[in-house]
Amino acid sequence: METTTMTIHELIEEGINNSYSYEEYKNTVSKLLSEGKSTGQEQSEALTNYSMLNDRRMKRLDKTLKINGSVAEAFSTVNTNITWLVLTEGWCGDAAQSLPVINKLSEMNEGIDLRIISRDEHDELMNNFLTNGGKSIPKLIAYNKETQEVVNTWGPRPSIATKMVNDYKEANGSLDAQFKQDLQVWYNKDKGNNIAEDLVELL
Repeated sequence: METTTMTIHELIEEGINNSYSYEEYKNTVSKLLSEGKSTGQEQSEALTNYSMLNDRRMKRLDKTLKINGSVAEAFSTVNTNITWLVLTEGWCGDAAQSLPVINKLSEMNEGIDLRIISRDEHDELMNNFLTNGGKSIPKLIAYNKETQEVVNTWGPRPSIATKMVNDYKEANGSLDAQFKQDLQVWYNKDKGNNIAEDLVELL
């Protein structure tokens, strides 16, 4: 059997063609939850419970998030024409903290087209954007459709959280439940500021 290998450009274009808007993505997650399911190929009670928690978290962040002045100005004034393609799943805690911020920033500039796809449904694309060899999400691919170039990537976590994770792994070998809880506390206190500051760099 002949196998064809797609280029990164083709994989991204395929992803964009099969993608959701932010609202469509949230509606898909909610619809699956009403059926007792989570997004992605693997199904378990734990993943569904994470998805329910994240669904509530995202709805809350959509209402309460505020982007600080300098970041808002940077996003609303820059001249850009870019697609932000985000690989994610509904059960991912980091994604639930990041996606509302990513969406708010994209809404500030009509030159940014935010599209969201399932990691598990785009395995080959995900394999081109691994973090330390793992399929960590969310992963944002900043893609220029005109030049067909990947301009930049971001994810799976904001820079401060990434340092927290790396430092903890170095000291303790792996992430435990207590650390994951501490990380969510940090996200809640940070209120999306670190994510927004990181994403300014993508402009």
